[in-house]
Amino acid sequence: MIADHTFWQTKTLDEMTREEWEALCDGCGKCCLHKIEDEASSQVYYTYVACRLLDITTCRCRDYEHRSELVKDCVPLTIEMVHTIQWLPSSCAYRRLAEGRKLSWWHPLVSGDPMTVRDAGVSVCGRVIPEGHVNLAKLEEMVVNWFD
Repeated sequence: MIADHTFWQTKTLDEMTREEWEALCDGCGKCCLHKIEDEASSQVYYTYVACRLLDITTCRCRDYEHRSELVKDCVPLTIEMVHTIQWLPSSCAYRRLAEGRKLSWWHPLVSGDPMTVRDAGVSVCGRVIPEGHVNLAKLEEMVVNWFD
């Protein structure tokens, strides 16, 4: 249990405990979508195709502890990465805090309700399909623009 219920307002990402770091995830599922990067422009495009481990009804990983072992291109987020990677959505709590912004009203740590991320339309729940149901060679045809 996290003792300080407003830790994100007083601590930097570097100062957070592992439990606090994990609590920053709002459960939107966006980081678990297949993405395409335009090599010429470095622009990242999200698709409506979810990682095979993403439970598309809860937007949580089915095997979080072993995700990077089970999915070769799963990238566990680190503090260093938050400052350098280009694919985190602007709504992401890690990115927002790294950029000096506050958490959004719908973030479960602010609202006290894990469902506000869905109520606000930020979650991918109900909007994506698992990778096993598509031809991954055709990802370019599955790009979405309904967030960020």
